[in-house]
Amino acid sequence: MINNVDVDRLGSLAEKVQTDPETGKLTFEAETELVSGLECRTAIDNASGESPEFLVTSDEPEQLLGERKGPNPVEYVLAALGSCLAIGYSAHGAAMGVEINEMRFELEGDLDLRGFLGVDEDVRGGYDEIRCTMHLDADGPEEKIEELRDVGEAISPVLDIIRNEVDVKTEIET
Repeated sequence: MINNVDVDRLGSLAEKVQTDPETGKLTFEAETELVSGLECRTAIDNASGESPEFLVTSDEPEQLLGERKGPNPVEYVLAALGSCLAIGYSAHGAAMGVEINEMRFELEGDLDLRGFLGVDEDVRGGYDEIRCTMHLDADGPEEKIEELRDVGEAISPVLDIIRNEVDVKTEIET
């Protein structure tokens, strides 16, 4: 065990997916319902179906006409990115033999409300820029830490989703 990650199980999983790529293909599911005003509740099902679903509340802050009953969706994007990077660094650090003593991410994102409000078609609705600072205390040579950063960024599903276009297909059922 390194970083509280079972390196043998991680290696076995990687080997299994490499040998049989179909076992590595997962579909994640979420169902979001508007509760009231701008408050939403999302049920998130586990891809394997083996663990319980999670209920997540999102809302907007008061200055954006919400009641702040939960983080807003763009704050969840920052949380998802920070968590995904931390998970990747921890798992791949373990596989590389890098012991992480402490790790923390600070994330900020700049968003121009003109895009969301539809008052300027030249302004995008989402973040213009996301800044991420990792605070890391790890045992290992500097080169190994840099390699870990490169690997952590290369394999992060959430960072990939943010940096690269993803096809989103929408439909309306009435």
